[in-house]
Amino acid sequence: MVRTTSRSILLPALRSVLLIGSYFAATVVLAQNAKQLIEQGDSLLGLEKPQRALDHFERAIVLDGSSGSYLARARAWYMLDRMDRFVLDVDKALRLDSSSAEAHYQRALYSIRAEDPAKAEYHAGQAIIYGTDKRMRSKAYILRGEARAELKRNTQAIEDLEMGLGTELVDALAMRTLARLYDATGRHADALRILERLCEMEPADVGHWTNRGYELIMLQRYEEALSMVGRALEIDKDEPVALSNRAYIYLKTDRDKEAMADVERSLRSYPSNPHALRTRAMLRLRKGEREKACEDLTLAKALGDVPEVDQLVKDNCGSVPALPR
Repeated sequence: MVRTTSRSILLPALRSVLLIGSYFAATVVLAQNAKQLIEQGDSLLGLEKPQRALDHFERAIVLDGSSGSYLARARAWYMLDRMDRFVLDVDKALRLDSSSAEAHYQRALYSIRAEDPAKAEYHAGQAIIYGTDKRMRSKAYILRGEARAELKRNTQAIEDLEMGLGTELVDALAMRTLARLYDATGRHADALRILERLCEMEPADVGHWTNRGYELIMLQRYEEALSMVGRALEIDKDEPVALSNRAYIYLKTDRDKEAMADVERSLRSYPSNPHALRTRAMLRLRKGEREKACEDLTLAKALGDVPEVDQLVKDNCGSVPALPR
């Protein structure tokens, strides 16, 4: 029989404990070093030096192949517009940590660029569920709102964009989408509020002034609309939508000669503008040119959903005539 002492039993156990402790200590050091590299790389991204940042992120992956390290490298790939490498790193990050809000957000971002709004909606939703950072959740709401707008789910899209933007209207791209959705759902006063802010933020954008004028038209505030259209035409004197809008204002204020001049100018550069065709049809009806008016109305109806067209067709054209050859 072999006698064992407490010392002979304890020494191997102690060595095991020390080895495990050393391993975890080394792991912590490596993770800390990787974190420092990621912070340095993010600073370089802030200076718009993604190639140099990439070197730091790749070293971080060698030290700590975690979800965070792969997401860091993905940020560099995104800035370099290497979307093939970007999505590979994001998918790797999700496999490592399926509850990563940033990974889901980045995957949603890729899906929007890849014109896959359904997948973008899903991943943005997961980012909202798992996100704890307020800024990240706001960005995820905006991204899901953009995806739902693409999916024609306007009410849900509006709710998401409102949640993401909050009271700080600073994201011009999301604000454009929100204004468009407000207009599509008949919320013209809300659309006008967003467009007023966009005009302050980007005063050189002719589209903001044109759209602001249109919302004022829809609210029947014609004199104010005329002023906004004038601002648009100061930026581009031949902007066809602004000319079409001004033609409609002139029509509504009984300035038919000026209205016809503007609508003809608009259609010369943008012949498929259904709003301009609607306005010209109304002018032609006033002149008794019913057949030509109905041709315009038929084409306007085929091109888009324009206010008044259906009723004008019903009142003046009977059955919808064939499109002119």
